[in-house]
Amino acid sequence: MAQRRRRNRPEDKGPAGFLVVDKPAGMTSHDVVDEARRFFGARRIGHLGTLDPQATGVLPLAVRGATKLVSFFDASRKAYSGTVTLGVTTDTLDAQGEVLGRFEGELPTEAAVRAVLPEFMGEIEQVPPMYSAVKQGGVPLHELAREGKIVDRAPKKVRITVLEISDFRGVEFDIEVECSAGTYVRTLAADLGERLGCGAHLSALRRTRSGPFGIEQAHTLEALEAAAKAGEIDDLLIPSQVPLGFPITELGEAAVRSLRNGGEIGAGDLQRAAPGTRVSAIGPDGRMVGVLELQPDRTLRSMRLLPPER
Repeated sequence: MAQRRRRNRPEDKGPAGFLVVDKPAGMTSHDVVDEARRFFGARRIGHLGTLDPQATGVLPLAVRGATKLVSFFDASRKAYSGTVTLGVTTDTLDAQGEVLGRFEGELPTEAAVRAVLPEFMGEIEQVPPMYSAVKQGGVPLHELAREGKIVDRAPKKVRITVLEISDFRGVEFDIEVECSAGTYVRTLAADLGERLGCGAHLSALRRTRSGPFGIEQAHTLEALEAAAKAGEIDDLLIPSQVPLGFPITELGEAAVRSLRNGGEIGAGDLQRAAPGTRVSAIGPDGRMVGVLELQPDRTLRSMRLLPPER
């Protein structure tokens, strides 16, 4: 009964779209979602990939009906700026954890660090950290870690396409990383330290890109709160069709009605496109109707329709 009541709840009032938040340190991704729900006065908001609490930067949110489009995004491209501290290891692999050891010898030179970086480029294997949301036997690893348990974790293949030192200061150095989804920069820092023989941890992390969303689009929570108080919060939304990057087809009222009634429509200007092409359908009001797919018979069939905006 409760499930039926949830399904029958009316959609949130207002436009659908995406928002990029510049997440501050010390908040979980869910904390940011809760703040966004308060700013928008909407319950249907979700994020497109978590950030560790101590990390800052790009946290894309899907707002209202745009939550139905999350599965269409390629989140494989990630970019980070981070700081690695040499000579100190921690249980969380970052600055939030307890110190496990301190290296008493001479720390490696910049040349020595740069010399090992190529070993961590391309497709590599990483063991997920114990303090992570990865589940084992249905239990998140971080819950086991807080109980003092350490369990074997299967390594995962990830891909690192960019790994560069942007500033070297002896004890610590800044890195720029571009990598696949699922890469732990904390693990990368710890593995670098192990390879160098001195140990290391990640002392700062800022995500600068997640899929099509970049730091240049990000808003601080303070800016979002000010926009909400001014009644201008919806103006900050990125229209749903923009980050999707699909070809756009503009529809009339009759075509929109047909799609919402389960029908198919003609391909229009997409007659020469390959079957399987996905397009963003835009209604007469300029708002996104949904994602359509071109069929072999040259008709467009809906893959996902957004609820009508109220």
